[in-house]
Formats: sequence, C-alpha cells, structure tokens
Amino acid sequence: MKQRTTNINSISNLFPLRSNEKLSSTDPKSSDNAQLTNGQTLCGNLDIRINSEGLWFYHGSPIGRKELVKLFSSVLSLDKNGRYWLTTPAEKGEIIVEDVPFQAVEMTVDGINESQKLTFRTNIDEMVVADGIHSIRIETDPKTEEPSPYVMVRDGLEARLTRAVFYQMVDLGVEMTVDIVRGQDIYKEQVYGVWSSGQFFQIGIVT
Repeated sequence: MKQRTTNINSISNLFPLRSNEKLSSTDPKSSDNAQLTNGQTLCGNLDIRINSEGLWFYHGSPIGRKELVKLFSSVLSLDKNGRYWLTTPAEKGEIIVEDVPFQAVEMTVDGINESQKLTFRTNIDEMVVADGIHSIRIETDPKTEEPSPYVMVRDGLEARLTRAVFYQMVDLGVEMTVDIVRGQDIYKEQVYGVWSSGQFFQIGIVT
C-alpha cells in the first residue's frame, strides 16, 4: 500500500482560504510588502496564528498534528519588516506570531565553566546549541520587570525558554566583570550570566 505524503508545495490545499482572503500576486499592495519569486503565488493572510506559548491555530482552532506543525515550521521565515511567512517554491502566505514561533522546552548541559555547552530542544524537536550564532538574550518588561529569555534557532527565528528551562539555566549562572562603554568613558560592571560554546551570555546585573 502506497504511503500518503504531504505536498509542501501547496499551502492553500492544506489550509484552504476564505474567498475574500485570496490575494493575487499582481496586487500592488501585496507586491510592495512581499518578495515573490517567479511563478510564486501570494496567498495573503492564511489565518494561522502561533500564540505566545508556541501553539499553532488555524481559524482559531488548535492544529493538533505535530507532524504538520513541524512541516510548516520548516518553511517558516521572518522578513526584514518583522512579518512571518510560510514560503514554498509555489506559494507564500503570511501568518501571525504573538511573540516568537518556538518554545525551548528542554536544556542539556555538557562541560563546565567556559567549556560548557548548553543545548536546547524546542517544542518541534529542533536541537540548538547556544553559541555566537545562536545567542541567548533576555528581554525585561519595563513595568513588571519580568524577564523573557530567548535563544536564536535559525534565520532570525527564536524560541522562548519555558520558565522551568530558564530557572535551570539561571542555576548555572556565574558572576563576571565586564567593561561598559558610555561615550568616551569605560566602566567596570559586575554582571550575572552563563557560558556556552565559549560565549558569555548576560542574564542580569549584580546590584
């Protein structure tokens, strides 16, 4: 019996659009905002949303098939205007991402101190080693001062660390003195962070 496979060339077949969502690749507004290759069709807004927990929704309903989420994640991209797209050789459609597309749900540690390597597993089972390309950053909410930690996965696409993974990473933190340049002056500052692949990633400032 022949195994059925998913044709990633056809986004619109897997996620049929409402009639008023279909956009022509020759639409002036669409052409201004999306770069298309020869023969590629602009599908417009696919009504797909990734919420802040990394869960995918279509027309407001959860997409329960992890294999399908992995498939579409493989063609997900972020453009220079901060817009997210599913892009295949035949089609291109925009999706909404509330925060970042992935979650880092697990972390493993190899080595210690400056030889330490932190490897993250995402909710779609991608493995990422934090290094100079796959950096860790912390965003702090100015009102609540709540930290939001992220790791770069690929091509501008990030994963937010779950609370448990973040706490695990914080437990590995060390203090370090760094030089801070303000104008022509250089100040010494004590910071807290973690090592991975020979890179030091700051988590916070020691007060």
